[in-house]
Amino acid sequence: MYCSHIVPCRRRTLAFVLLLEGLQRRGRGRRSRFWVHPLNQKRREQGDFHNLVAELRLDSQRHHQYFRMSAEQMDELLSFIGPEVTRQTTNYRSAIEPKQRLAVALRYMASGDSLVSLAYSYRLGHTTVRNSVHMVCAAIEKTMMERFLPRPTQETWEEVAQGFWDKWNFPNCLGAIDGKHVTIQAPALSGSQYFNYKKTFSIVLLALVDSNYRFRVIQVGDFGRSSDGGVYAGSALGRGMETKTLHVPPSTSLPGAAHLGDVPHVMVGDAAFPLKPYLMRPYPGHHLTHNKRVFNYRLSRARMVVENAFGILSSRWRILHRRINLHPQNVDTLVLAACILHNFLLAPRENVRLLEEAEQQGRNLPAVRNMGGNRASREACNIREIFCTYFNSPQGSVSWQDRMV
Repeated sequence: MYCSHIVPCRRRTLAFVLLLEGLQRRGRGRRSRFWVHPLNQKRREQGDFHNLVAELRLDSQRHHQYFRMSAEQMDELLSFIGPEVTRQTTNYRSAIEPKQRLAVALRYMASGDSLVSLAYSYRLGHTTVRNSVHMVCAAIEKTMMERFLPRPTQETWEEVAQGFWDKWNFPNCLGAIDGKHVTIQAPALSGSQYFNYKKTFSIVLLALVDSNYRFRVIQVGDFGRSSDGGVYAGSALGRGMETKTLHVPPSTSLPGAAHLGDVPHVMVGDAAFPLKPYLMRPYPGHHLTHNKRVFNYRLSRARMVVENAFGILSSRWRILHRRINLHPQNVDTLVLAACILHNFLLAPRENVRLLEEAEQQGRNLPAVRNMGGNRASREACNIREIFCTYFNSPQGSVSWQDRMV
């Protein structure tokens, strides 16, 4: 009676021994793998998060230098994204807490350090650091986009226009538009799609900025080989302005100049953009009349806010000064998150400091780019002439413009 039980038991034991020997033979010569590497098991005792970051919270100035935001702002940010970056602890390893994931991602963006360097300093796996950056950026996009980069309404357009008139002396202005190339590692098998006029590989950030350097509309991810005008033409902003579906306020007279008639609200851009009834660009050429030079100066003065916004963005998030070694789709998310955080952290006093930093770092001046086409409708040319007349009239001139041209 017992034999019928003993024999199968012996067979199972023998099978288990043979299986174990087979696994051991297969494992010979292969590197051992750990759920947590021995170096990283000392994370709490020697990792930056549990030591340096904890100490930085006691020194507000150094905390701001390290993360480019205060401890209070970081806590507020965590309150938005915390649930999105929380993972469950398993029997094999403890989950990385949301605070640490946020710290790693912000330090990556603020310093431009490599993912490998951060993995060593925080005593985390390289994959964990990379995933933390992706998770935090995606969470910022998901939870903060609607609040800090909402779709414009007629009321917000009117607010922007009033700001440009009050601060930059340009009436009926919906914002300053420009493109920024974000340098990336050349993606595999991408050919020349990402290769730009600066002889680097990049994606394009197209942005419309208000008078206070706040991003109002952005588009990220176009191939670096595309011109700013081409990116704009294919963007939701360009199509929406063309089809008049973006709730832009109706035409109105310029301040103190009802005799010139109603004038549409316009964006301002450089020579890379086309001249449209709703998009003003400078007069081309070098031998211009005094009045046209005044117009170009006044337009350039208003347009510089978008270049300053890019300077503030790059000065705060220094990863944008580096060649980003991520998949282009993840770079898109990172840049979008950087723009949302730019709006979240925007403060007049800090704008001045960051602009000074950008100048000290030798922020590149705009490179010579392909000019946008000179073709323009008669309506667009007439609107530019009205602005030119206004800026050279008693109602629209400013006291210093003649000295500047």
